Amino acid sequence: MASSSLDSVGYDIDSRVLEIAFRNGTVYHYQNVPQQTWAQLMRAASKGRYFDRAIRERYPFQRIEGE
Repeated sequence: MASSSLDSVGYDIDSRVLEIAFRNGTVYHYQNVPQQTWAQLMRAASKGRYFDRAIRERYPFQRIEGE
């Protein structure tokens, strides 16, 4: 994936959980993320900027692993 801050993104449509792995090794699960938000993230020219604007601090999250 082409992003300077995000390493990978996964999405589970049934549970609406967005998994984001950052380049620094941390992995987070964001709950109740609409499929449209995930789709817009994947289409964004700057995935890191879209994440900061539309996902970070807007959805409940759980840190899964990392620093």
